[in-house]
Amino acid sequence: MDASLAITPDTPVGFRLESLKKKAAIQLMGSRLWGRFNPNHWDPEYARSTGLEAPIQTGEMSSAYIAEMCVNHFGADFFRGSRVVCKYVASTYAGEVITTHGEVREKQPKGAGFRFIVDVWAENETNDKKTVGWVEVDVGVERKAQS
Repeated sequence: MDASLAITPDTPVGFRLESLKKKAAIQLMGSRLWGRFNPNHWDPEYARSTGLEAPIQTGEMSSAYIAEMCVNHFGADFFRGSRVVCKYVASTYAGEVITTHGEVREKQPKGAGFRFIVDVWAENETNDKKTVGWVEVDVGVERKAQS
C-alpha cells in the first residue's frame, strides 16, 4: 500500500480517496470469471438482440474496482471486519471508462481507533453513476487474538 494514500486515525471527515480509472474491456467481460456464461456480457450481436446498445459489464466488476480503491487506502484493515454495500444503478457498457470515487462521510470512535464510513461510487466518463454505496472500515482498532 502506498503510505501517502493510507487512511489513518487522523484522517478527517470529507477526505476524498484517490480515484481509479478502468476501461470496461470486452476481453475481460467475456472471461469465465466475469460472466462468460451470459452472452449479454461479451457478445455484441446478442446484447443488441436483447435491447442493449453493447455488451454490459457484470456488477461485480465495478465492485472490484471500488474494492481495489479501498485496499489502496485501508490496506489490510479492509479485510478485517469491514462491510461493503453497493447497488448497481446503471449498466456499464463495453468500452466505457469507469472512475471510482470515495469520500469519508463519518468517523466514529471505536476502541483506540475509529470506524470510517465512506461513500463510494463508480461513474463513466460523462459522470453517469453506475454503482453507488458505502463501506465501513475500522482503523487503529485492536483485534482480539484468535486462539
